Amino acid sequence: MRHEGPKVWAAPSPSPEGSEETWDGPAFPRDFSVPPPTAAGVTPRGTQYRRYGQGTPVVLVHGVGMHQAVWAPQIEALAGHHEVVTYDLLGHGGSPLPPPHATLADYAAQLLALLDDLALPAAAVVGHSMGALVALDFALRHPQRCLAVVAMNAVFCRTPAQREAVAQRAAALRDVGSDANIGDTLRRWFGEPVPEALQAAATLSRHMLKDVHREGYARTYAVFASADADHAELLPTLRPPALFTTGDGDPNSTPAMSLAMAARVPGAQAVVLPETRHMMSLTDPQPVNALLTGFLEKVLP
Repeated sequence: MRHEGPKVWAAPSPSPEGSEETWDGPAFPRDFSVPPPTAAGVTPRGTQYRRYGQGTPVVLVHGVGMHQAVWAPQIEALAGHHEVVTYDLLGHGGSPLPPPHATLADYAAQLLALLDDLALPAAAVVGHSMGALVALDFALRHPQRCLAVVAMNAVFCRTPAQREAVAQRAAALRDVGSDANIGDTLRRWFGEPVPEALQAAATLSRHMLKDVHREGYARTYAVFASADADHAELLPTLRPPALFTTGDGDPNSTPAMSLAMAARVPGAQAVVLPETRHMMSLTDPQPVNALLTGFLEKVLP
């Protein structure tokens, strides 16, 4: 049975002028509006999605515990030149649960099925955190379907201490439930105390984490906790144009990780954004959007 998604993102409804769709959740540091979706619904295989704009397709893949609404600032920036597709990962929002012992391959298969169901021959794929691992896995498995790949705030070859810490968090999700980890997650993402400029983004993230399907979150987090080295030997074979980026203040998806990944991929770019943390797509949308639009304009036909 399909899990009903969070209620943070407003249902598609035109403004009185019929020109835009508005955000219906906690306030951002600035107001974001996105164009009305050209299509929205659930694919025959159960994935909840939305499509915006026209042009070369760009698919946005969110991180663990979030859902597709987290991309609102990027939809606004990209939909003027691209067809932007957002969707809910397995176990999140309105999409079905992953299998009990899921792997990255299950999430890459969901993305492939989404392109098939939407009749998209190929797309650029932008992923954040867990979504970055999915994007890379998809690009490695299906290079003919991937026009370019952006890995934002991705993890790679954690140290033993980092691996132990994330394994403990995964176990806590399984044993206790997501509420026990929300405070710790927000501290890692935004710092403590949360700076005033980041409080709106932290509040939004808290809402999403509280609303996520607990079993879907736990199963997905187990993959996130264990798949950091899955692509270590495969990255030299990555063929689509690739960008690896993170913030210099991200303690878990560190600059060293993005630089190490980019160093293994022929022709890849690596960019470390200054004074940014893990949820930089929300907290620092202007430099993130400038980076994404510049990269996509350069590499897409």
